[in-house]
Amino acid sequence: MAKKPSHKNAKFPKKGKKKTSAKKKKKFSSKQLQQSSVDKQLKNPEAGMRLNKYISNSGVCSRRDADIYIASGNVTVNGEVITQMGYKVKLDDDVRFDGRRLNPVKKEYVLLNKPSGFYVTGSVEKHNKTVMDLVANASRRKIVPVGKLETSSKGLLLFTNDGTLEKKLARKGIRQIFHIELKKPLQLEDLKTLREGIGIQEGFIKPIEIDYVKNKSKHHIGIELTSVIPQVIQKVFTKMGYEILNLDRVVYGELTKRNLPRGHFRHLTKQEVINLGMM
Repeated sequence: MAKKPSHKNAKFPKKGKKKTSAKKKKKFSSKQLQQSSVDKQLKNPEAGMRLNKYISNSGVCSRRDADIYIASGNVTVNGEVITQMGYKVKLDDDVRFDGRRLNPVKKEYVLLNKPSGFYVTGSVEKHNKTVMDLVANASRRKIVPVGKLETSSKGLLLFTNDGTLEKKLARKGIRQIFHIELKKPLQLEDLKTLREGIGIQEGFIKPIEIDYVKNKSKHHIGIELTSVIPQVIQKVFTKMGYEILNLDRVVYGELTKRNLPRGHFRHLTKQEVINLGMM
């Protein structure tokens, strides 16, 4: 009978890394896979997407729960209640959950610290430098600026593909603070006049607050307002007989330029998006 080797003399195979195939399978998160499906649809609008996936991509619920809601008759497509499992829809279909229209394309919100010399709405044919050049790498989806800033103006400019929020901010207005540099110092009497409000062609403008910038000459003014009138600051100071040398939007809602260098952009946090929607 063969003698059983002791543990001391026993030979064990050397530990080594397991051989792996040259091609490793790339792992994707469920969100990446969902959004990849949406991107394919954007490139090929005729391709259909399963209704439960459409609902899930919209952020309402999981695909499994979506099946339950579909079977219960909570979902309509182009005005018709759909209870069929596996039903396919297109991106331009009117899909509603309990009456609320859904959008499977991820909403994005990008904040740019605009430099001077870039058009907000420029002509590509005329080779204008536009803000779209600065945010070209911010998103694969089409995002547009909310409101306007003059070509010579600088500061915060918000971009989004959220049409609902864009219209809301354009209609309601939002708190904005500008740092203004004037060609000549602002006289104290004129500062008092501006505090009381001044009438321009579009209406009466009264800033929330206006004052000299601390530790600066009287050429530098800070002004806070919520007006949605285009070029309102230029119009106000032109009527008062002052020429603006520099105009910088330093606060937009609760958003600031902190840690955002000139010419750079960043995506808003979830909380910042919520705060904008509540305004």
